[in-house]
Amino acid sequence: MSQVILVVDDEPKVARLARDYLEKNGFRVITAADGQSALATARREKPDLIILDLMLPQIDGREVCRILRRESGDLGRTPIIMLTALSEEIDQVTGLEIGADDYITKPFSVRALVARVRALLRRTRGDVRAPGIIRSGRLEIDPEKYLVTLDGNPIKLTPNEFKLLQILASRPGQTLTREQLLDELHGAASSFDRSVDSHIKNLRKKLEAATGESMIETVYGVGYRFNEPAL
Repeated sequence: MSQVILVVDDEPKVARLARDYLEKNGFRVITAADGQSALATARREKPDLIILDLMLPQIDGREVCRILRRESGDLGRTPIIMLTALSEEIDQVTGLEIGADDYITKPFSVRALVARVRALLRRTRGDVRAPGIIRSGRLEIDPEKYLVTLDGNPIKLTPNEFKLLQILASRPGQTLTREQLLDELHGAASSFDRSVDSHIKNLRKKLEAATGESMIETVYGVGYRFNEPAL
């Protein structure tokens, strides 16, 4: 069965271009032209991935992303690629901080867009068999179920937050550079360097809220490392 992509853009030419090229590459594509219909369509169709324009009528892309990330179940974890004509770094960082997994700027290469879609689906849906469960103190990371729990209680993470935690926790005490983390997240066609910082910032907040501990340490000028939590 073809994977379903929801393309949300109020520019018909952009939506049509993305739809046509994604369909040629084997995806089933549905579209929405504003934030309100994007939310309704996402809840009804349960897409495998959402391409979301930042500037939308009624409800803008930022708010749509925030609302989706508050949804329960698989919908709240749906991979999101933010599509924007804005080139300022702060707008890109903001999109990542509210829960988007990647971004691409307009005008964009349709080939690059398809490559980003495929890469994001691979790491969130697991084309390769996931490694075993990672246990660290009271924390348990199950890559196969895509689930993080503390004392059996789930911690809700976005796909990139989950992947970063999995990468870091599988190598406790080892410092990983931003470049290493970006390569494991995105491969060669990686996003700009600040994306890792944004995802780590959100991940750290969620872990600290759940555990009361700061498990991800910043190694200034180098990257990050995972410290085993107290028992």
